[in-house]
Amino acid sequence: MKKYIYKLFAISTLLFLSASCTNDAALTSLKEVSFSSALVASPSTIVLSTATATQPVVAFSWPAVVFPIQAPVTYALEFDIPSDVSGSTAWGKAVRVEVGEDVLSKSLLGDDLNKMAIKLGLPVDVAGKIVVRVESYLDRKIYSEPITITVTPYAKPVVFGEIYVPGSYQDWVIGTAAALKAIDSGIYQGYVTFPATKGLGFKFTNERNWNQFYGADANGNILDGSTTDFAIAQAGTYQMTVNLNTAKWTAVAYSWGIIGTATAGGWDNSTNMTYDHQLNVWKFTGALNAGALKFRLNNAWTINYGPKNNAEGIIYLDNPGAHDVSEAGNYEVTFSIAEKNPTTGIYPATATYTIKKI
Repeated sequence: MKKYIYKLFAISTLLFLSASCTNDAALTSLKEVSFSSALVASPSTIVLSTATATQPVVAFSWPAVVFPIQAPVTYALEFDIPSDVSGSTAWGKAVRVEVGEDVLSKSLLGDDLNKMAIKLGLPVDVAGKIVVRVESYLDRKIYSEPITITVTPYAKPVVFGEIYVPGSYQDWVIGTAAALKAIDSGIYQGYVTFPATKGLGFKFTNERNWNQFYGADANGNILDGSTTDFAIAQAGTYQMTVNLNTAKWTAVAYSWGIIGTATAGGWDNSTNMTYDHQLNVWKFTGALNAGALKFRLNNAWTINYGPKNNAEGIIYLDNPGAHDVSEAGNYEVTFSIAEKNPTTGIYPATATYTIKKI
């Protein structure tokens, strides 16, 4: 927060001096600034594949823009296709990548560039053009001259299969253990809710039986046949990722939630839902007020859904609408959504929900 206050103070000082430094009190214009040299991409031709997914494939660098006051300058990169960088809607569909304050370079991993290229509409396995420019910002936005890079994206192979997570959260019943679905060769991901009333231990199995199972080694990593349980630090819902290639696993707090005047947190804080791994839906059961209700991910507005009306049972990505809960009471709310596109990283345009008084 301090850096923004400092920047605002510096800009205000500049504007004050610009307006008051002449005898006749005439307004003066801000000093013109620009990039002193071109944005550089190395390399400028990139062919992407599964082998480059986790590797840096292109590095961008640019000169600092010197503004007439001393304060941090914020930089970002913008990516678009050649047909969208001219006219009245120029750069309106650009993909923006924040870089940071006083940072003069940025590298992209193959997977990130591949998702971006496909999001911009480049066909897979064909060389296509992407236009790139740098935005600098202090008291105004200054853009570099755009450059063009050539990118050949690829389609991720479709993978199948799943592993299972028996544990204390579901009384170690292998037949009802949560499934983690394959997202890449040897890599699995899914959601597990660990209730506060249950234990936090679990293992992994290849099948819905105990013929082959994985437990923890001395460092908490995956070890075939280990009788030592893995453990979550605290109760909650997690997105779990298991990489059998590297014998590593992660569990990241993850939850869809309800928000709005119908919920306990109002418009300020989401009320977390829990994941029912047998029905593959998110649920909330409890008291609601009369008022508005929407859905959002991880207590943030970055990914949120709202309905167009109360009747459809369909919610739309970034829709400003909200469900109208007509009267206070106890309700069961369910939310069902497909996974985001693994190639583009984009969430589905719609999801479904139910709100029933109980």
